[in-house]
Order: sequence, then structure tokens, then C-alpha cells
Amino acid sequence: MSAPTAAAPAAAPTPAVPAPHGSVRVHEPYREHCPWCGSVRLRTRLRTGDLRRHRPGLFTVDECQDCGHTFQNPRLTAEGLASCRRAVRGAPRDHTTEYVLALRAARHRRRSAARAMLRFGEPESWLDVGTGHARFPETAREFFPYTAFDGTDLTARVEHARTLGRVEEAHVGPLTDPRIRARLTARYDVVSVLHHLEHTTDPRAELHAALDALRPGGHLLVETLDPGCLFAVLLGRWWLPYDQPRQLHLLPPHNLRAELEERGCEIVTAGHRAAHVPHDLAGAAALALSHVLPAPDAPWRAVPPPPYRRHLRSVLLCAGAPLVAVAAVTDLVLSPLLRRTPFANAYRIVARKPRPPRG
Repeated sequence: MSAPTAAAPAAAPTPAVPAPHGSVRVHEPYREHCPWCGSVRLRTRLRTGDLRRHRPGLFTVDECQDCGHTFQNPRLTAEGLASCRRAVRGAPRDHTTEYVLALRAARHRRRSAARAMLRFGEPESWLDVGTGHARFPETAREFFPYTAFDGTDLTARVEHARTLGRVEEAHVGPLTDPRIRARLTARYDVVSVLHHLEHTTDPRAELHAALDALRPGGHLLVETLDPGCLFAVLLGRWWLPYDQPRQLHLLPPHNLRAELEERGCEIVTAGHRAAHVPHDLAGAAALALSHVLPAPDAPWRAVPPPPYRRHLRSVLLCAGAPLVAVAAVTDLVLSPLLRRTPFANAYRIVARKPRPPRG
């Protein structure tokens, strides 16, 4: 009888792989160079949390010391961006801050942007990039009743806008999407990009796609934030347009002008006066007020605050609302003066796409 075979030694347990840290999933690697000019001369402008929606995380904004381009670094991944744009049930909302933000999309501002295109006549077709609920096409139709307006947006809001009749065609996704880009090439007399480049992962590619959608001789209307605004220096992280983590890029006007001119465009008009949004002091007051009060309840908190702290926060927010209102009035009173100075926080450029040379 043969000797019993020795039992094989038990296999060593496979070591558990630690779960990746949360930032690995929502942040890209840190960039060592400027995404606009490639310079490695970067400096940190600020580090801040989400002051507006109180989501967890710390976000860094860097500035290129050569070209002035200002950007989130490290940038959120597609997963992180989708999470920031997704509405979360039970997430805190401070109505004072939301009201100040609504000033950017106020009807009179949309009318100003539309009125800037009157000098070029009635366009046959107009594409609004990053249109959201298509409030701008709805307003622009008052000046251009015979123009066909289309819209693109990263969310399905544009499809809802189409059902409301605000746009004729709705395209969900970035304008740089090859399928959307191919369908819209050289279709429009006017393309508007209003406060949209700040939210794109590649503003230069988005700008090129907007130019491709224009017919030769068509006009590109751009409004965006100016990182050189003196309020950004004075207010630091309380400057509302930083709006981390939702703002990815802030483009200095000279960079945008140079890029358009390199593509052969003629700069028809450019300046800060008509694009300035008077909300800097009110935005800072609203953010600071929300920050110093007891922390709000949020779905991602491990332990919810006791009821008395939630009620105390609501009472103090109401009590602080007059302070924000005074700051908002101050913004409006100073606006006619500030929009002519380096305190202007946004700028507008209208550029004409070149026509091909006659053979």
C-alpha cells in the first residue's frame, strides 16, 4: 500500500488591493505645463472647496505666468465633471448665491448680446453653443424674428428647449463631438458662445469647432470671463466667477484674440464694457455668509447636523440677506464706472470668419 500523498500546501491568500483614493477617480493627473501655450511656468492662484454647493473636495486653480491662461489643475475627469453637474436630491442650496448667479443670465444681458449683432443684418441661421434652456435664442428672436435658431448643450435641457419652440434643432453633446461637428459644418451665419468656454475641457478645440460651424463671412460672438479682473486679485477665492469645481478654464482676452486672428478671422469688436456682469461684491458677500454659518445638511455627510443647527442656519441666512442686497446695489451703482476699468469681469468679442480667396 503506497504511502499517503502529502497534502499540497494551501495557496497563500492574494493580498487585497486597496481601493483607489477618491481623487484618483475624479481627478486627472496634475499638469506640469499650460494647456494653452505649453509653458511650464505655472503658479497657484488659489486652493478652495466648493463654496457654492458644499460638495466635498479641494480644488486648485493655476495660472500660466507666460500667457495668463488660468485653469483647474488637476482637472476633474469626465466622471468628476458629470458628478458636479448632476443634481443630487437633498443637496444644500443657498438661494442668495443662486440669485446673484442669476444676474449673469438676466434678460437685459441677453438682449445686450443680441443687440450687438444688429449691425450685421438679419442672419438666416444661428447656432447657440452651450445654450442650456435656450433663453438666449428666445431673447434674440425679438430682434431677429426670421432667423432659424439651433442649439447645442452638454445636457438634455436643449431637447426640452426644442419642445418649447425656443430652438429648431437640438444637439446634445460638445460641439467637438465628431458626429455633431460633421452635421453642423458651414451651416450658420452666426455662432454664439456665451459663458461656455469656461466649462469646456478644451476651449481651443471648442473655439475651432465653432468656427467650423460658420459659413465663410459669418460672425462668431463670444462672451467669457476675464481672469485679469482686479476683483479676482482682491477677493481671492470669494470671487464668484472662480466657481470651483465647475469652471475649468479662464481665458485672457489677448489669448482669445490671437487665436482667432491666427485662424484668419477679423476682430470686428472687442471689449469689456458691454459684457461686465455686476455681481462681484454681492457674490463674495453671499459666499462668505454661507461659509461662516453652520455647515448645511448634505447627503454626503456621515452625521447630519442636529435640527437646531439647520434652523439656525436658515434664520441666519435670512438675517444676512440684507447684507447681500446692499452689496448687489453697490455692484449696480458702481457698474457704469467699473465696466470701463480693469475691474470689468468679462469681455465680448465679435469676429468675422474669412471668405475664401476668389480664384
